[in-house]
Amino acid sequence: MTDTTVTAEVGKFDKFTRLLPGLSICLIVAAAAKFLSEHYGAPQMLFALLLGMALHFLMEDKACKPGIESGAKIVLRTGVALLGLRITVDQVVGLGAAPIIWVACGVFATISFGAIANKLMGRTVRFGILSGGAVGICGASAALAVSSVMPKSDRQERNTIFAVLTVTTLSTIAMIAYPIICTALGLTDEQAGLFLGGTIHDVAQVVGAGYSLSDTTGDISTITKLFRVALLVPVVFVLGIGFKVWAAKQDDVEIDSGKLPVPFFVIGFCILVFANTMGYVPEMIQKPMVSASGWCLVTAIAALGIKTSLKSLVEVGFVPVALMIGETAFIAIWVLLGILYVL
Repeated sequence: MTDTTVTAEVGKFDKFTRLLPGLSICLIVAAAAKFLSEHYGAPQMLFALLLGMALHFLMEDKACKPGIESGAKIVLRTGVALLGLRITVDQVVGLGAAPIIWVACGVFATISFGAIANKLMGRTVRFGILSGGAVGICGASAALAVSSVMPKSDRQERNTIFAVLTVTTLSTIAMIAYPIICTALGLTDEQAGLFLGGTIHDVAQVVGAGYSLSDTTGDISTITKLFRVALLVPVVFVLGIGFKVWAAKQDDVEIDSGKLPVPFFVIGFCILVFANTMGYVPEMIQKPMVSASGWCLVTAIAALGIKTSLKSLVEVGFVPVALMIGETAFIAIWVLLGILYVL
């Protein structure tokens, strides 16, 4: 083994060591949530979320923060990808063309609503697009992706951080409230899955809300949500071109020309769905992987709970909060009207 190889291996080990404190905390919260769920009957995801939020102060700890961030991203995406082993192509086709078209139109309508509403409030269109993309597509990931192709400005970083904080908080509230709404309206498992997957902002909260009702609802909501996540690439592509054309006409606007973000965990999810559909995955492998997926998702929920800061949200101001609440209500009403009167 060469010196270069040894150095590389040591570097990887050091990186893993830095993640260990935060990941260990997230796993402990996940285990506690599982214990409480088994003994008190409430959803495991909900316990993980609430316990995580109580530990938000750990985000200030430099030793814990990297592992918590990793839990909310890498562990989450791994868990979602492994969910592909629960689902087949037949289930995807079973959603039907009409629901998929309606949900896609809802995403683009939400971005348009955000841009127009923000302009009417006397603010720039950019934040409306940023927040509309976060609400309409996939929460924090979409906010970061859309921000990466927007023109640079003094407020861009602050607006991006605010959008991430707000959309995470609203998604957390939706995770708790929307299953109650589904039950109150008497929605079927299929309708509830379409509503949850078509409206809640972040993947983890969709999974938490869906599987808290039933496995069928969880599967359908995950499929629907991942369809919205897949729309990130065309949306960011179109916005990137649009912003570059606009920036080219301005003398004092600078814009990055980086690569477009690609949701690789969606690709992994699709590969596993195909393998599961074709029967390539032996049952002795499928069951442990599905179980591992559950642990990954609960751990990710714990990490997201730890990252959620209600105090930071209050400090930003009311108008942007009102805009994102309006966008959240808009896409919820859009999908619900489709379920009740169109589809």
